[in-house]
Amino acid sequence: MNKKNQPHKRYKDEFKAEVLLLAEKIGVTKAADQLGLYGSQIYQWRATTEKRSNTREHESSLATENARLKREKADLEKEVEFLKRRRPTSQRTQSNAFPVH
Repeated sequence: MNKKNQPHKRYKDEFKAEVLLLAEKIGVTKAADQLGLYGSQIYQWRATTEKRSNTREHESSLATENARLKREKADLEKEVEFLKRRRPTSQRTQSNAFPVH
């Protein structure tokens, strides 16, 4: 039975990962021929894997940025609270501060 007559088949992620490693070593066409797959199928698996990887990297970078912004926000809130505090006034009374002539 050749590739065209095979029914639609689902492959496990582990198998796909092994196929992608093999394709990286010997090339997509050779790997597809050895395993009875279509080259386009391997290219699609590669694209999907790269997209997932990029999404994870992006999420990780967003989480890092979010943590940094939360720290910065907390620092700014502390600064605002500090600036809101009443400052102690001078011990002298206002009439003693400037002599009147």
